Amino acid sequence: MEHQPVTTNPFIIMLINMTVVFIVLFVLMYVIKLIHYVDPTKPKEETKEVAPVKAAPTVAPAEPEPAFSGIPDETIAVIAAAVAAAGISGEVRAVRPINRNGWKSSGRMQGIERM
Repeated sequence: MEHQPVTTNPFIIMLINMTVVFIVLFVLMYVIKLIHYVDPTKPKEETKEVAPVKAAPTVAPAEPEPAFSGIPDETIAVIAAAVAAAGISGEVRAVRPINRNGWKSSGRMQGIERM
């Protein structure tokens, strides 16, 4: 018995392979949806009756105090100008220094230097 290939046309072979792949993907998609639907580890939602919330009296907002008084006013003005130049609307209410980890800073600098 001689073995003859079904087709030698690469376009038909490609179509058959792509069809099989997409059918498998759709089946996997529905299997994942089914798993999410019947997931036993999902926490149960409890319905609780909520008492009506009374509205709190409105209080005029107090003037915000500076978070860190060791920063000069000129530095705060420069930071506010940079924020405004970046296109962020609003006002700068507080400026405080942050503690940075040396390893993170080193990694950031290496990333910048590679550009």
